[in-house]
Amino acid sequence: MNQSTPTLVAPATPCAHLRPLEGLRVLSLALNLPGPAALMRLQAMGATCTKAEPPAGDPMERYNPRAYHDMHAGVQRLTLDLKQPDGQTTLHAELAHTDVLVTSFRPSALRKLGLAWDVLHAAHPRLIVVTIVGAPGPRAEEPGHDLTYMAENDLVQDLSLPATLYADMGGALATSEAVLQGLLVRHASGQGVSLEVALSEAAGWLAKPRHWGLTQPDGDVGGAHAGYRVYACLDGRVAVAALEPHFARRLCEVAGLTPPENGSMHQPATHEALASYLARQTRATLDAVALQHDLPLHTLP
Repeated sequence: MNQSTPTLVAPATPCAHLRPLEGLRVLSLALNLPGPAALMRLQAMGATCTKAEPPAGDPMERYNPRAYHDMHAGVQRLTLDLKQPDGQTTLHAELAHTDVLVTSFRPSALRKLGLAWDVLHAAHPRLIVVTIVGAPGPRAEEPGHDLTYMAENDLVQDLSLPATLYADMGGALATSEAVLQGLLVRHASGQGVSLEVALSEAAGWLAKPRHWGLTQPDGDVGGAHAGYRVYACLDGRVAVAALEPHFARRLCEVAGLTPPENGSMHQPATHEALASYLARQTRATLDAVALQHDLPLHTLP
């Protein structure tokens, strides 16, 4: 009997438009960046997101209105004073029809507010709780911020601040992942679950390439390979990512260098020759070279 090859049918809409969390209700008490950024991800997947803020509001709205606006577009916002009975009553009324609660309070603050996991689970058995903390377990009470979590994971290399908030944004991704994990657990057990997301661990995950040695100075993507570096050009800079042998060979051909042999892309002479070639080229020329020769280059001011 002949077996026909299965036909793969493309979805009716692009993946970017899939909304697998349609109907899921998320309530967040998390301020600043990781919680609201996680809501952006969950909302993009179709979840209905509500944010409860204290009477003083979210500090992010004061120190960066643009970030606050972007992260809260489409999010319903409530003002709740959780230290007052009315605020607690309103919160639990919301939780009665909420699937996921996201918090970023320290464990001691959650206990004071009557929002410890055992209390919430008793009142709302199917509720999934995702708690964002700075560091895991016993360290959850320690003060910290994105910069300190990056520092402890060797992601702060000099006196300059990192280009972005890796721990916070990594924590936002981990939070949205935790929501998906919680839904799978609830689907299997019928019960809610408590999950913890530690920003220090998010930074540690992003730092793994450095810990493996990949981005250390003697690593191929840390500067040791001449085809994977940022060079100066005539009117700016150029990020070169010609790491694979066929890209490295093509880059050397364009620069008029001898085709690379084993190990030659790590030799100082190759670094110097490429630096000399690129320093004589304009950004426009290099952009054209990248297009013409299918090279992974990107010019910068």
